[in-house]
Amino acid sequence: MAKYLAQIIIVGAQVVGRAFARAVRQEFAASRAAADARGRSGRQSAAATSISGMSLQEAQQILNVTRLNSTDIQQVVRAKERLDEEVQIEEMDRVRKEQTKQSDT
Repeated sequence: MAKYLAQIIIVGAQVVGRAFARAVRQEFAASRAAADARGRSGRQSAAATSISGMSLQEAQQILNVTRLNSTDIQQVVRAKERLDEEVQIEEMDRVRKEQTKQSDT
C-alpha cells in the first residue's frame, strides 16, 4: 500500500514539475518577445510605454484589439466613455442616498 502511495506522490510531483517548467518556459519566451518588440519599435514606443506604464501588447490585450486600426480603437474609446458616464451616474446616486440618509437623521 505504501509503495503505491509513494508512486502516486512521485508521479504527481513529476506532473506538477513538468507543468511548472513549461509555464516558466512560456513566460520566459513571452518576456523575450516583449523585449524584442520593444527593441524593434524604437525610442518613441519605449517613451510611450514608460509614460503610460503599459506596453503596446498589454494595451491591445486589455482592449481586445488585435491590430492597430483607428476604427476598432475608436469603438473602444466610445465604450470606455460610456462606462465612465455610468460610473459617474452611480457615484452621484450613491452621494444622493448618503445625503438623504444624513438629512433623515
